[in-house]
Amino acid sequence: MVRELSTAFVANGGYAGLRALLGLAMKRAAQGAATLFVAATLIFAATNLLPGNIAATILGQSATPSAVAAMERELGLDQPLLHRYASWLDQLAHGDFGVSYTTQTPVAESIAPRLAKTVVLAVSAAVIAIPLSLILGMLAVLRRGGSLDRGIVFLMRLSVALPEFFTGYLLILVFSVALSWLPSSAAAANSVAALALPCATLVLAIVGHMTSMTRAALIDVMSQPFIEMAGLKGLPRRRVIWRHALPNAVAPIVTIVALNLAYLTVGAVVVETIFVYPGLGQYMVDSVVKRDVPAVQACGVIFGAIYVALNLLADLIALAANPRLRHPK
Repeated sequence: MVRELSTAFVANGGYAGLRALLGLAMKRAAQGAATLFVAATLIFAATNLLPGNIAATILGQSATPSAVAAMERELGLDQPLLHRYASWLDQLAHGDFGVSYTTQTPVAESIAPRLAKTVVLAVSAAVIAIPLSLILGMLAVLRRGGSLDRGIVFLMRLSVALPEFFTGYLLILVFSVALSWLPSSAAAANSVAALALPCATLVLAIVGHMTSMTRAALIDVMSQPFIEMAGLKGLPRRRVIWRHALPNAVAPIVTIVALNLAYLTVGAVVVETIFVYPGLGQYMVDSVVKRDVPAVQACGVIFGAIYVALNLLADLIALAANPRLRHPK
């Protein structure tokens, strides 16, 4: 075992390869930080440059001009835009998301439990979707060109083509309205039954893409000479795929999984809205309706940070698994 590890270490460039990997990791991290900074700037601009008066919206139509002016001073909206932007960035740097306009409580206190529920939903969907995608991808390659392969490809293309809102309402129609098996609302979110339909919607949203990419990665590896040699030695096709093709297709498959995990977290906004799931996405939608700017900004930054972090993780896994990416020349 020690010999195999040392051989793999030398094959990947030894200490020089490790230094190159660390250098590229730092470069990717800097790029991710710059991307998040740009995203945060766009979020601030989008929430502050919208038409209408936020103070007047909060107070209602019966608000007097003096009351609106007092509310603007209280919320700091009378300050110049650049001053508010600099102050907001300083708060973010210290982990402060500000105070909600509607509840007058720290936004972080409202976000923490909702973020936890969104993570539970995303992880539940990932636990089902990842193994299912790997199994379907391997079955499609094992029966490549056959009726099973064609059926899997058709279903996966259908899964990719259907948007989440359509799939969600279709599941409600079938399992809640027609069969009365599962609740149509996940507002309680304290039982497996309440979590079932939103989780199934997310699984159907990503399983098609993950299965298609797994199948493509395995087919690409199956065309390599060492796979042909394994077949010529008389090894069963199932063993060739499991023992030889799948380990060599890990890098692209893991990258695909990481990117879809990012989509699971960010794409949960639509699903949470459909099923009234009390997660971060639903909180963001409610805050948009109420024009609770600090809450909207905080949700946008958190979603952006999660997406950037998981994309960074995917890049690092690809760099670690494929030495050619570290030495493109």
